[in-house]
Order: sequence, then structure tokens, then C-alpha cells
Amino acid sequence: MPSPFLVSTPTIDSPAEPDRPGVQNPAALSSGQEAPTPRHAHAQRRGEEKEGLRYAFDSDKQVFRYASAFSDLMEMRAPAAVVGGYLDEHQLWFQSCARPMDVTPLGERGYVLSLGRFGNFGFEVEPTIGLELLPGDNGVYSIITVPQTSIDPALIGVYDVDFNASLRLDEAGPERSHELSHEDVDRLMAHTLVRWQLDLDVWIRLPSMLALLPDGLLQSSGDHLLRQIVRQISRRLTWKVQEDFHARHGIPCPPRRRAQF
Repeated sequence: MPSPFLVSTPTIDSPAEPDRPGVQNPAALSSGQEAPTPRHAHAQRRGEEKEGLRYAFDSDKQVFRYASAFSDLMEMRAPAAVVGGYLDEHQLWFQSCARPMDVTPLGERGYVLSLGRFGNFGFEVEPTIGLELLPGDNGVYSIITVPQTSIDPALIGVYDVDFNASLRLDEAGPERSHELSHEDVDRLMAHTLVRWQLDLDVWIRLPSMLALLPDGLLQSSGDHLLRQIVRQISRRLTWKVQEDFHARHGIPCPPRRRAQF
């Protein structure tokens, strides 16, 4: 039976990579070190009341929850202090690097992102999410979900998203050489590995007609779609951020690497 889920996201000009399972609740990153825990990961979102699909999940059979944890790294040919300064000035690069997603500024440090169209059997939704990029705290940069100032009334009660991510700056010494690129220029430059972790929960109210399909099929199809979306968006954003950072500093960009999930 074909998957009931379809996705239409902006075209990506990067080479296609085979799909692999997402990293489910990883206890550690590839370095063997403990994964950074996003600040506010378990805190109630500011201005949020107990409304939304996440609170209807246990009582509404049409509401499905899809959740995964993902981790990967981004190589920067610069000291951690330089990379941290770049991340703090995200107003200069975030919107351009996030294209072709639609991005609108939200307050001083936030953005509203449109993630693309998702649908199944005539049911289609184009979710948006409000994110805030928090200032660095001892080399850890967090991204949290924040309420949007406006939302299409037709989408209220259709979906809910909770996005918590962290980026940890790990200035790489000789002991990390196995995680770095090995071009001639690498012998002359400092390196920082930006290790990121994402905990993502999505709640969707599916049309009643889909109740005819097995719950297991709806759950597995949605989980697979979530992994595809995160992998697609994260790789594109990673490549664009790397290219923008190195171009701004006049440094050759490291070669693209495969995703760890």
C-alpha cells in the first residue's frame, strides 16, 4: 500500500543521498561525548497556555504524534570564538541561508519559517513554525519554539510543532582529526566542529476518513516523512551556512559530508 503521506518541499540542488533511519534519542554524539541538552527543552513555551493538539493527543483518536531526535555536526575552518561571533550575528545570514523556505523576522532574535506543503489523499497543510535563536551560553547555542504573532485561523487545531535544538562549539585538536577534512589547507588552520542536536515533536489531526487505515501504517508513514523533512532541510541549511561563513571570512569551504542520520 502506498504511503498516505506526501510531501512537497522546495527544490534542492544538492546530490541525492539514500534515506537512512533517524537517530532515536541518541545518548551521545559521534564524538563519544554526551550530547548537549537544549536549554528550555522541557520548559513551557513563553506565552503558551495549555491549548493545542499536544494536549489533545491522549483523548483525540485523530491526533497523531511524530517525534524523533537527530544529531550531526558542521565543520568550520576557524577558531570557536570566530564561529561563535558568526552565530551571534544570525540576522546577517539566517534568512538567505534558509532559502528557499519562506522566512519572516519575528522580534529581535526570532523567525517564522514555512516548512513546505504536506498532505495525504486530498488533505494538505503548509505548516509554519516560530523559532528563536538564543545567544550563546558557554559555547552552546539554543533554538527554541516560540509563539507566532499571527497564524492562519484555518490551521488552528490542525497541527502543532515543538522544536528544540542546540549547537555546541567544539574546537578540534589533534584528537579530533578523524572528524575533520584532510585537504592541504587543513594543516594550516584551526577547526571548530559545530555539534547540533534536535528534538522534534509534531502533532497532526488527520481527517476522519484516514481512520480506515491501520494506525501502524499512519504512524510509520509519518515517522518516515519526518525523518525525510529534517534530513532534507538540515543538510541544505548546513551547506549554505558553511558556504556563507567561509565566504565571509575568505576561507576555503570544507567539502560536503554525508549526514549522520
